[in-house]
Amino acid sequence: MPKKVVSEADRRRRRPTRGGAVLSHRLIVDTALRMLREHGSAGLSARRLGTALGADPSALYRYFRGMDDLVLAIADDLMGRAVDGWHGTGAWRADLRDLGLRVHSAYQAHPQAAVLTAGRVSGRAHETAADETILGILRTAGFPDSDAVAVYQAFIDQALAFAALDAATLALPAAAREADHAVWGATYARLPARTHPHIAATAGLLVARMNRSAYPTALEMLLDSAERRLTRARAAAAT
Repeated sequence: MPKKVVSEADRRRRRPTRGGAVLSHRLIVDTALRMLREHGSAGLSARRLGTALGADPSALYRYFRGMDDLVLAIADDLMGRAVDGWHGTGAWRADLRDLGLRVHSAYQAHPQAAVLTAGRVSGRAHETAADETILGILRTAGFPDSDAVAVYQAFIDQALAFAALDAATLALPAAAREADHAVWGATYARLPARTHPHIAATAGLLVARMNRSAYPTALEMLLDSAERRLTRARAAAAT
């Protein structure tokens, strides 16, 4: 049975750890992010995290119900980093574009954590605040609720899907990542027009684009589609 998680004030250690730090939710999440960056998800365990913090691993369970609870806290922290300090302009398309790019950027800054958390739903403060903001942008712009929810789902799922995809590339060992990047120039650009006419015709463009994230392009396509929905909704409301 999982242990009860008590308030921050009640669970805070009165004495510093062996490393001189006082345990807190913030310190544990930051240390877990560092461990993910340095060792990947396989290197994140209660034992190793306790060692990194200079604390007994059991102390972690005063802050988190288990390692999965910590993963959800990391997911929420990444979303918090994405929206921290963000202010809308009132222009729905510009605001959604900015939020999407901020989410993608925040996850790319922590690729190992992104791979681990992009598919999770934490239901925590930063995540719910971001969702409230996105739905608010859409409903204020005039999207009917059914369209607002549909666009919201496509928007956030697209952002997180590309965050995970691009993070998976960044999380590869450098040699593997460089080898993958080289394939476009070493293989695709050399395919003959006789057997691969369409690849041969676009080889230069493929080499120039395929090692960059497609997220900005995909985001614009989604916003174009959303704008068409809004135009139809406004036309229907006017009749």
